[in-house]
Amino acid sequence: MRAFAALYQRLDRSTSSLQKRAALVAYFRVAPAEDAAWALWLLTGGKVGGAKARIASSSELRQWIGEESGLPGWLVDASYDQVGDLAETLALLLDETTDPAPDIGLAQWIREHLLPVANAAPELRRAVVTRGWRQLPMRERFVFNKLLTGALRVGVSQGLVQQALAELSGLDVPLLAQRLLGFSAPSAEALQAVLAEAGQAGDTRLPYPFFLASALEVEPGALGAIDDWLLEWKWDGIRVQLIRRGNDIVLWSRGEERMDGRFPEIEAELARLAHDAVIDGELLAWQQDAPQPLPFTALQTRIQRRKPGPKVMMQVPARVMAYDLLELDGQDLREQPLQQRRASLAALLAAHDSPVLQLSPALALPDWDTAAGLRNEARQRGVEGFMLKRRQSPYRHGRKRGDWWKWKVDPLTVDAVLLYAQSGHGRRSTLYTDYTFGVWDGDTLVPIAKAYSGLDDKEIVELDRWIRAHTTERYGPVRAVQPLQVFELGFEAVNLSKRHKSGVALRFPRIVRWRHDKPAGDADRLESLRKVAQ
Repeated sequence: MRAFAALYQRLDRSTSSLQKRAALVAYFRVAPAEDAAWALWLLTGGKVGGAKARIASSSELRQWIGEESGLPGWLVDASYDQVGDLAETLALLLDETTDPAPDIGLAQWIREHLLPVANAAPELRRAVVTRGWRQLPMRERFVFNKLLTGALRVGVSQGLVQQALAELSGLDVPLLAQRLLGFSAPSAEALQAVLAEAGQAGDTRLPYPFFLASALEVEPGALGAIDDWLLEWKWDGIRVQLIRRGNDIVLWSRGEERMDGRFPEIEAELARLAHDAVIDGELLAWQQDAPQPLPFTALQTRIQRRKPGPKVMMQVPARVMAYDLLELDGQDLREQPLQQRRASLAALLAAHDSPVLQLSPALALPDWDTAAGLRNEARQRGVEGFMLKRRQSPYRHGRKRGDWWKWKVDPLTVDAVLLYAQSGHGRRSTLYTDYTFGVWDGDTLVPIAKAYSGLDDKEIVELDRWIRAHTTERYGPVRAVQPLQVFELGFEAVNLSKRHKSGVALRFPRIVRWRHDKPAGDADRLESLRKVAQ
């Protein structure tokens, strides 16, 4: 644990990518294989025991630290509100240990102490946690708390970890990025498979690292002639890779999750393909013979079912709009120009001839002005705008700017009233930065969205001062405020929702501007949002 805590401290204190990469290389070079595997797992977003393992909830940790330190609950909560980071708060509320235990490795701590009590009775979990607090020195106790809270954010991206492993192993970053997609459980054997020079048996089930588009921030005319670009609709679904390699049939989401069994109609079509292939595309909910996809909320009903029944599959049929071919009969096509890959994809899908696997149509438009006019129809077509892809581009990995752009439609907007505020975390833990907004339903303001971004630092400080002066009630860390301030919110879509009190759910809400010019009585009304949703 001591070595990993030292690595965490080096990463946390550095703002230089080169220094962070050097720290990672130095750690991975000397760490025992199992410790290095767990460090890799944690630094790339994994949690101890996975998403379903429970070692301690936030409320349990606050209760236990109060009992161990002798501090009242209100003082623990106030300390947390002030510090803003639960792991740091827990570390600070106990004195430095005078009798530290002998150092053991990161993997041993997790394997012998934490994993055996995951989801166990509270008294067993409490005993392990408090023993760690009493036996670990301050620096290691802080990192131990990070393992408990699952918030090991230390300014290290997956790309930086991949670069460090590439420097250590001599392997190419794209190959490491691909293998890390299959790094589903930390072990010495799994790390050895990631760093092995020769191909591994499990590699046939792995996707390629996804190539991600960047938001277009200039007028499209600045990109040059429109004939140099492939224009497609930007579908609002789930980005997927479809893998058919021999008997291996696998669906991977861009979120690095295998979706085995959730879309059996797609798997069946892959099995029927005349060739082995890896296809990149968008998974959508789409009624047969309909002119456009169903809303994303319909697709969510399928995502939540690992084995959907016939009724659900009939109500919400799935379709993949394919837009790239990454591999054909074992040949990696990613270095070929996009237009060549797309021609091969078109031939493959034409021979297959299935409504479930469709080629995402290319839009032949004479100029950028015509494209801008058609883009304005995107929302009526159930799409988010355009994808712009350079015809000569290879298939890269990650978000490499220049070849793929997303030209989305302008967001929908609503003028809403600030109702509640809560303090943020980290460097904003002393400021109210998390806001809840509402619109009018008759004479009542009904909450419709939470938003955390869109204001600059000066506006945040100004609004924080106003919130403190106009608080009407407190509910734990949340303050209700006088309903006086109006904000314009942007969002991508609005859907009817039975899970929300207002009956609507906004997709990706964010603050566009603070409407100092508008009284609260002139904010928008709920029926307007419902009409847009319908």
